[in-house]
Parts: sequence; C-alpha cells; structure tokens
Amino acid sequence: MRLGTVGTNWITASFIEAAHLSGKFTLHSVYSRSLEKARAFADRFGAPNAYDNIEEMAKAPDIDVVYIASPNALHYAHAKLFLENGKHVICEKPIFSNMKEWEAAFASAEANGVYLFEAIRNIHAPNFKRLKDRIKDIGTVRGAVFHLMQYSSRYDAFKNGEEPNVFTRKFSGGALVDLGVYPTYLAVALFGEPKKVSYHPILLRGGVDGGGTLVLDYDGFVVTVLCSKIADAGLACEIHGEDGTIAFDKVAPISTLTLKERKTGKTEAFHVEQHEQDMVYEAEEFARIIESADQSGYEALKALSRTVLTITETARKQNGILFPADE
Repeated sequence: MRLGTVGTNWITASFIEAAHLSGKFTLHSVYSRSLEKARAFADRFGAPNAYDNIEEMAKAPDIDVVYIASPNALHYAHAKLFLENGKHVICEKPIFSNMKEWEAAFASAEANGVYLFEAIRNIHAPNFKRLKDRIKDIGTVRGAVFHLMQYSSRYDAFKNGEEPNVFTRKFSGGALVDLGVYPTYLAVALFGEPKKVSYHPILLRGGVDGGGTLVLDYDGFVVTVLCSKIADAGLACEIHGEDGTIAFDKVAPISTLTLKERKTGKTEAFHVEQHEQDMVYEAEEFARIIESADQSGYEALKALSRTVLTITETARKQNGILFPADE
C-alpha cells in the first residue's frame, strides 16, 4: 500500500521504518508545513512526493493510507480531511482531543468506506499477547500498578518559560494524554472498561498536567496508573492475583515478563524476543485488517480507542483540564 505521512519528527521516522519492515507499505508522499523539510524527509526514505499543501496531498489519487503525527490538537482536522478524500488513516496517539471529535471522525470513516486506526504500539506486540494469555495463572486479580514516567526533553524549555506543544492545553497536551494513554490502553485491553475513573494530577503553569495518578475501579480490584513527563521511574509494573504476581519492565514495549507463584515462590520468565522496531507489529495488524477487510478486528480496536479516550476525557474534566477543542 502507498503510504503518506503528516509530520516529520522522530515518531514519523520510526513508523516509516516499521511500515517498510512489515513489507506492506511503501512511503509515497510526505507533508510538512515547510516544503524544504518535506522534501528532505521524503528523500531520506525514498519517497517520490513532498507537499506543503495538505489539501493537495489529501486529493492525490496515488495514496492509500496516511499516517498522522501532527500535534495532538491537529489530529482531528487532519484525519477528517484524509478520510473525506477516501484515504485510510493511522493517527498517532492520543487519537483525538475528545469524544466529540472521535465520533465525528469515525462516522466520516464509515461514510467514506475507509478505516481509521489509533497508533498504539504496545497492545499489538507478542509480549502483550503472552501477558494476556497468562493472567489466568495468577488466580483472581486483586490489583495492578502500571506506569510510564519519563522526564520530557521539552520540560526544561517549559521551566524556562517556553510553551512546548506537549506542555500546553492549546495543543491538547499533558502527561495523561501523552504518556498515560499507554498504561491506560494496557488496562483496558486486559480488563475492559472500568466502573469508575478518578485522576489526581500534578498541575503546572497554564493548567496542564505534568504528571498524575489515575485510578481505574473494576469489580474486586483497582488498576493504578502512574504517568509523568516531569520525573523518571525505575519500578516494575505488576498485576497482583490471589495465586501469584506477574511483573514486567514497562508498558511500551514490554520486554520482560515474570510470573511468581504465591505458594511455592517459584518464578518463571515467559517473555519472548521482540523486534527492536516494535512498531512493526501495529503496522502489520493495520495492513492485515485493511487487506482482509476484517471488520470484527477493526471494531475491536475501535472499541478500545473509544474506551481509552472516554477515560482520559473524563479524568481531565474532573480536574478542570480543558482543551480548546472541548469548547
């Protein structure tokens, strides 16, 4: 399939590498607000076309799928444009600012006979699937702690008075939607929709969350999600059951998995080696769904996306963290 991209940052480069590795995509077109930057990025990956006019690119007949990695607040407008022009869209997480945008975009995808995916790499990788398969071995689940805490390369600039996109509500930024989405996706993919959501953010200048604790209530247990763009963490993630505990190194990507039995104290490592470029697994899955018209697989991913965005929007609004898109 012929791939177009919106955005020329490191995440776009990573997805292009993964898409090529999958054997299912060939980069065909690149968009940037700067034609010079678009041309340089296209040349880097051997793409024939570069655009600085996004409407012109959206109308191009020689693009099948578009990967969008623009600032969060622009995801909806960019996705809608390509969907309305009959292109499948893979939109980097967080897919949209709120459920109003989500509903409109997915309605547009359906009306135009194309697919819309949220690019969230961790749930497509082999070690996630092994984790999901082995939860039954720890008995009744009684709790879990998932985290993604990573000191942002842009935080020092923020502290010096600048306003990087990820640290401003103007561009739908903040720790929960930028990093917390990974462990939240993990929780929803493993345990389904929670009964109750509560978020306890660390608010920074401008009312954006630099970090926080998200609590997801399920029947008989809670999942505690820690996220931060202003501090690092070295602790493991865990799922606690009555018969044992599963520990893993991080939520994206999961590299190591260990199960410890409560009664015997026996430990078992059950992870597998994964491709270093782990975005290849989501690229393969999106291509498979498109090529096979797997509607049930598509609907399953769509339902996950809906639940996660509902959680993050609810959590934000509980704390008065509002984006321009909410107005």
